Amino acid sequence: MLIDGHSMAFRAFYALPAENFSTTGGQHTNAVYGFLSMLANILAEEKPGHVAVAFDVGRKTFRTEMFPEYKAQREASPPEFKGQVDILQEVLGTLGIQTLSKANYEADDILATLATAAEPLGYETLIITGDRDYLQLVNENVTVLYPMRGVSNLHRFTPAAVEEKYGLTPAQYPDFAALRGDPSDNLPNIPGVGEKTATKWILQYGTLDNLLEHADEIKGKAGENFRERLEQVRLNRRLTHMLTDMELPVGPDQLTLKPADVAEVARRFDDLEFGANLRERVLAAVPTEGTVEAGVELADVTVDDTPLATWLAERQGQGLALYVKGVGTPNQGDATAVAIVDKQRHAVSAELAELDPADEKALAEWLASDSPKYLHESKAAFHMFAGRSMELGGVVHDTAIAAYLLRPGQRTYDLKDIYQRHLQRQLAEPEDQLSLLGDTSLVDSAAAILELAEELTRQLQEIQAFELYHDMEIPLAGILARMEATGIAVDVATLEEQLASFVEQVAEEEAAARELADDPALNLSSPKQLQVVLFETFGMPKTKKTKTGWSTAAKEIEQLALKHPHPFLDHLLAHREYQKMKTTLEGLIKTVQHDGRIHTTFNQTVASTGRLSSTEPNLQNIPVRTPAGRKIRSAFVVGEGYECLLTADYSQIEMRVMAHLSQDPGLIEAYKAGEDLHNYVGSRVFEVPIDQVTPELRRRVKAMSYGLVYGLSAFGLSQQLNIPAGEAKGIMDNYFQRFGGVQRYLAEVVDQARKDGYTSTLFGRRRYLPELNSDNRVARDNAERAALNAPIQGTAADIIKVAMIRVDRELRAAGVKSRVLLQVHDELVVEIAPGELEQVRGILEREMDSAITLRVPLEVSAGAGADWDEAAH
Repeated sequence: MLIDGHSMAFRAFYALPAENFSTTGGQHTNAVYGFLSMLANILAEEKPGHVAVAFDVGRKTFRTEMFPEYKAQREASPPEFKGQVDILQEVLGTLGIQTLSKANYEADDILATLATAAEPLGYETLIITGDRDYLQLVNENVTVLYPMRGVSNLHRFTPAAVEEKYGLTPAQYPDFAALRGDPSDNLPNIPGVGEKTATKWILQYGTLDNLLEHADEIKGKAGENFRERLEQVRLNRRLTHMLTDMELPVGPDQLTLKPADVAEVARRFDDLEFGANLRERVLAAVPTEGTVEAGVELADVTVDDTPLATWLAERQGQGLALYVKGVGTPNQGDATAVAIVDKQRHAVSAELAELDPADEKALAEWLASDSPKYLHESKAAFHMFAGRSMELGGVVHDTAIAAYLLRPGQRTYDLKDIYQRHLQRQLAEPEDQLSLLGDTSLVDSAAAILELAEELTRQLQEIQAFELYHDMEIPLAGILARMEATGIAVDVATLEEQLASFVEQVAEEEAAARELADDPALNLSSPKQLQVVLFETFGMPKTKKTKTGWSTAAKEIEQLALKHPHPFLDHLLAHREYQKMKTTLEGLIKTVQHDGRIHTTFNQTVASTGRLSSTEPNLQNIPVRTPAGRKIRSAFVVGEGYECLLTADYSQIEMRVMAHLSQDPGLIEAYKAGEDLHNYVGSRVFEVPIDQVTPELRRRVKAMSYGLVYGLSAFGLSQQLNIPAGEAKGIMDNYFQRFGGVQRYLAEVVDQARKDGYTSTLFGRRRYLPELNSDNRVARDNAERAALNAPIQGTAADIIKVAMIRVDRELRAAGVKSRVLLQVHDELVVEIAPGELEQVRGILEREMDSAITLRVPLEVSAGAGADWDEAAH
């Protein structure tokens, strides 16, 4: 099997959205992921014994020497593609697959040489490529697999399939291509000679040479044009011919798949933040060697047949690892089986449905007690046991959270993944049916949790993050589980009324846009149709070029509307905004459960900065400042038996953290004097008295202050504010002149991260950024932005987590019925029981305020009301 590396990597790049595949440091990986996925499928299906992947080296080849315009029209590869071929070559090496490239030649020539050499040796050869020039190699022993869509759907070109598609033999195909010209290689065509004419001429004369000899016989305008371009056609033919006799360091016999080192492959996939699914598919398709790195042989587990009640009674107060099987969703859960292992590697397992009353009572008492428990994904376990009316307390270890703190940004923290990642050991999947004799996989999973808890604790202590894990993240998991189980009451009628109005607005904007474009069938969600309307019908200035034409992405359209206002763009942008709100509302209505409440899931191990994320539904993407967003928030109401909702949030928490970290005297003075920060900064930057800072000046300075935290450049600021780049640079220079501490801090934080390989929050939360030293400029720039942002955003996230733990502790100590329902960025939403408002407001303000002591004061503001919007302040 021979694979055209660049061709298939490009196909994979365009088949998968780049923004969905990148490492935490900013290296895009969609081409690598797509290529490996295609490779796993095709190796599993075709089972070749010999494999090679060939790559082009650069633009200059012997063909460009013959014809400088050869492939000259091709644009530079997109910045997101850069660096991915190098990564792919490294991964293929790790997988034991031979890669080849040669300066001055193309991948085509390497593969054509290998395919030709394989014939007399009796091989059957498959060539995987998106380049039709390879069809000239097709014969009884050589088949080309050509991608029809993306990289997953491959069409088999045998000699019969080539004839069926082109009406020509494979040998005639390059003659046909020379006549037709090839826009993808920039080979000129003959005016008036399309595919049909080219095919007709080749069929008539048999070969191109014969046709050239009889050029005088061709009639009409096409014949004249042909005769004027005979030399170009001859050159085209030389350019499309693939070399079949190159000198290569290896021949077909040396392309045997070598065994891949499982631990090395796992490490490489972890660095790229690929999930277990792809790794397992790839490893299943190649020969492998080794599983566990030479290390400590772990003690075997003894499964006891003691009754559960007795077994637990004998181990009272001991730390035990618990693996629970079942389903856990925020509002409903069901645990079906458990396995428990002690530190001496003695274990017990049980089907919960088959427990006798004494064992069930003993299990429930142990679960609810403070007896130390080690779990994996304790929040899910909390919901599973709740489904059986059992409480879970005493969690001291959660191996998913520990693994996240050690390697934030991984795609998955499944038990088998982190077992492989941190202990280089494979874990069997728990079987669906548990037979107490047959299935040891439940017990193995519990033992894996125990082993991991010991190893990950050691690793967390090494990086001074054990306290963060033990004192912040573990207690938080229990708090989040209770918040998820409680949910927040929703007035569905309000949501449905809003949905109806958005459906109407979407239709209105669409109708107005169609009328302007004079196209009653125009689909505003179709990029193809939009390209025609924007750039042909209205002749608007072109946006960024993409593979499918000029971009109609949100950012591009917003820029276009700013620089070239047009009523059609206004309708298009409004349509997109209303469509987004409509989708948000549909999602919210769908997730209201039978208790009339929405139970979102808070994810503790998703954002690499340490922030919580919310899914099913995502309550963090409801806009705060737009009327539509406020209307949606007004549908989140106080539940039955409660008096009102109370919201409390931190004011400008990220800017305060920035003031603390940068130690900038100006910012510190502003906060200590209780000034409005943006007015204060505005007056210094624009050199006007504070009371003369206009709303526009305040907006500019605010955009910049927050932008700096995200690595905003002068160009970025000019785009955001729609002002000339020179003016934006002037504002920035003025800012840094007045607030030098900020400039010094921003430079130092990146330098330090480059030396260390990671950034750290005030609480010791690390974010690893290996791409800071990458040769790929795009990856490096992304990593630099992440390095500026991570300590500030991460510290702000840590502060609200500490506040949640303190608030929870105080509410319990006070014995109140009020309860925290939501955390959205730097805001908490609390449901207040009758008569408890002032007491709970006091607890929130006090505990949030004292979550951390910074060089500047924190400011907490709170408000109460019958719904989330009314409670805003």
